[in-house]
Order: sequence, then C-alpha cells, then structure tokens
Amino acid sequence: MTENTITENLPRSRPRFKKKKKSRIACVIRRILLVLVTVILAVLAALLGVVYVMEKGPSETARNLFVISCRETSAIKWVPNIFLSSEQVEQIAAQNAIQETDDITDPDLVKIPAPSDIKEVTEQDPDIDPDGDGVDIVDVSGSTFKGKMMIVYDPSRVFVGISGKFGLEEQGKTLPEIYDSYDNIIGAINGGGFDDRPGHMTGGEPWGIVMSQGEVLWGTPMYYTWDTIGITNDNKLVVGKMTVQEAVDMGVRDAVKFGPILIVNGEPVEALGDGSGLNPRTAIGQRADGAMLLLTIDGRQSNSIGASLADVRDVMLDFGAVNAANLDGGSSTSMIYNGEMINQNASLIGLRKMCTAILVRGGDGS
Repeated sequence: MTENTITENLPRSRPRFKKKKKSRIACVIRRILLVLVTVILAVLAALLGVVYVMEKGPSETARNLFVISCRETSAIKWVPNIFLSSEQVEQIAAQNAIQETDDITDPDLVKIPAPSDIKEVTEQDPDIDPDGDGVDIVDVSGSTFKGKMMIVYDPSRVFVGISGKFGLEEQGKTLPEIYDSYDNIIGAINGGGFDDRPGHMTGGEPWGIVMSQGEVLWGTPMYYTWDTIGITNDNKLVVGKMTVQEAVDMGVRDAVKFGPILIVNGEPVEALGDGSGLNPRTAIGQRADGAMLLLTIDGRQSNSIGASLADVRDVMLDFGAVNAANLDGGSSTSMIYNGEMINQNASLIGLRKMCTAILVRGGDGS
C-alpha cells in the first residue's frame, strides 16, 4: 500500500465540523435578526398606539396640541393623517392659530436715540449691559419652555447675513458657518424660511424676499406680496405683507420672509385656541426705544417641550416689543453669542443648513 493510498483512506471529519460550526453561526444570526425585527415591530406598534390615543382619545385639548405640533414640523407633519382625515387636520389647525393681519408697521412709533446716547444710558445703569458690549442675554421661561432673549441696544448693528449663492442646487450653511463667514460678529440667530421639501433639503433656496445690507438678493417677481420681516435704513423693524418694491420704497435694507406677525404697532395679534403647537421657536422684535429683541426658545426636550406662537408673542410683549414676528423655528432654531451656541438645538442629526441669519455686529459697528 502506497503512502498516497493511506492518505486517501483517512477519515475526513474536519470539514464536517466546519459545516456544523457554520450552521450554528447562521442559527445565531437568524435568532438575533428575529429578535431585532420583533423589537422594531413592537416599537412601531407602541408608537402607533400612542398616536391613536392622542388622535382618538378622550382629550380634545391633547389631540389638538399633538396635531398642530406635528403639523408644524418638516419631518413628521404627515403623522396627524394616520388616524385623522385631511379635513379634520385642517380644521384643528385653523382653530388653533395666530390670526393673520394686513397691518404694516408704522416706523414713527419707534424713536431711536443716537448711538452716543445709547452708550451713555447703558454705562450709567450697571444692570443694563454689565459687560459693556451693547448686548444682553436674558433667560426666559414658561410652563412648557426655556429660552434666551438677546437684547441689542443699538439696532444699527443688526442685519441679515446669507449663506452665499441661492438656488435648489446650492448648499446652505449652518448658523455657525454663516457667523464665521462675516467679520466682527458678536451674535446670531437663524433667519427666514427655505425650501425643505423631500429631495430639496440642502438649505440653499430661500422662501420669498431676501435683502441684505441694501441689496435685493431674492424675491422675484417684484410685484408679489410676501410676509416680510425687514429692517429699514433708519434701523427700524418693519413687519407686514408687502412686495419687494414696497419694501424698497419703505427704505428697507435687510429683509427675510416668514411669519406670522405677532405684534404690530404695539397691538398683539389675536390667537385662536392654543395659538399653535409647542415647538422650538425663533422670533425678532423691537422696543419703542429701538432696542432689537432676538428670541430663541428650545423645544422637543425633556426640560423644554417648546412654546406656542401665543407664548412667543407674550414673551415679546413682556420685553416691551412694539413690533414682532416669528422667524423659522423647529430644528433650525439656534442662537450664537460670542462665538458659542448658547441654546439647545433640537436636531438629532446635526445643525441644519439654512440660507439666512440675523447677525449682530461687534460694538464698533464696523
């Protein structure tokens, strides 16, 4: 018998062991996948149960708040339609909203002191602007929210910053990126709205009008009416429905589109029902002495669910605003002061890219 013959007749048990080992691994993987699928299905079933209870449960107040809060978001605005018809959702939204107004700001109601007078006032009172940079940050809170109010005593320092070129193919920038792209900036909040439809979520195309430092950058056709939030050459905040040409004729130097308007000429706009859902919010206002009010309210967090538009209006009234309007909110809501983000952004996937921001120049105004 040759050596080759002996080798061929030896038992081949090792390959059989490998097959058994591979079979065990495949079995373990199948069991893990089965557990994962079961957990996912259980979570989805639980979430659907929560949605059903919120939309079909006994509490009309909870239903309305849930529906309008979801409806205001970009990501889950479809959720209310799982168990409610489109007609029901629209009716709930209409019954819980800030009423629209056709009023436009009367700039004569705001009297802005000379920059030297503003500096003198802030220097004389140690409680006003204690660090001398012309900006105060004040904590605000309510039963469902926490936030920050930035008070800018010299409104000439406030203007609209932009991400760069606009368009669906263009990329927007996060608020820190816009902040860093300008020189001598001390503060910033997010600005106007932008196209965030599925497939167009680059943050590169703004809604409506955009004006920055005297230039009309977006907003054709010129005769179309936009919900406009602007700052004039006299450094006065103007809010209202106007065309680009009307804004130019009013002497507007910086503008974005959003809303609704919350206060016009010292008069608060009426809120129906809850006045909207509870969400992160950003808003801008101005006092009669010219000081600009920049507000952000955190939301979708355990310690700050969010604020309604009526809440935002009331905070602005508490701070003396004679004109105020809502800016883009939700996961866009952000505030920067001295180079640091000082609010809690609600986005789970990183800061959103946007087209515009409200920026505050450093104290020398350059």
